Amino acid sequence: MKLGILGGTFDPIHLGHLRTAEEIGQELGLEKVYLIPSASPPHKTSEPVAPFHHRLTMAQLAVGDSALLEVLDLEGKRPGFSYSIETLREFHHIFSPDAELYFILGIDAFLEIKTWKEYEELFYYAHFVIIQRAGFHPRDLEVFLLDIGLNVRKTKQPDVLDVTSGNTVILKTPTLIDISSTRIRKWVANGKSIRFLLPERVMNYIMEKGLYRDDAGHR
Repeated sequence: MKLGILGGTFDPIHLGHLRTAEEIGQELGLEKVYLIPSASPPHKTSEPVAPFHHRLTMAQLAVGDSALLEVLDLEGKRPGFSYSIETLREFHHIFSPDAELYFILGIDAFLEIKTWKEYEELFYYAHFVIIQRAGFHPRDLEVFLLDIGLNVRKTKQPDVLDVTSGNTVILKTPTLIDISSTRIRKWVANGKSIRFLLPERVMNYIMEKGLYRDDAGHR
């Protein structure tokens, strides 16, 4: 069983998130890619703008009837901060201890992994799929992994490294869709169109609930 995990604040979810999940899922032959909205992200300087129940609903609307993508409400049911190590452990409990998990995240987040709770243990629970940015190369990834204390071994694939846990770290470059949730929120607040940046059902939900405009969206 090969399953992908893409966590995020999703405030709001947009086509960049969805396209990345779709491409990674297909390229790696994953059975499902689960989108996990973060209830209380520990590395954010402030709480998400929209409450969790709105962000969860928007994610569910976004994936619709996709055969590959699915939304799971794991972190909203746990008290306190939403730690990735707890989510990965819960995945193995829900599905199977032998499930092959692929944890998908951007390179910027990955470069902060040393600040994460029990970060060294994460590599025992999942493969890491790193979405790279321009100018970042496999050699840079190898150097970083060594710097944080992981032993790595090159493979025949230049963008795949083995780590001591037995899992891999994979560098991928999906189609770049330069959309920002922060920018979407600002455009809504300024009364500008956000059409074609996110699924129409999500856009309609934002308008209906008054999200990102005033206190109406915080209920």
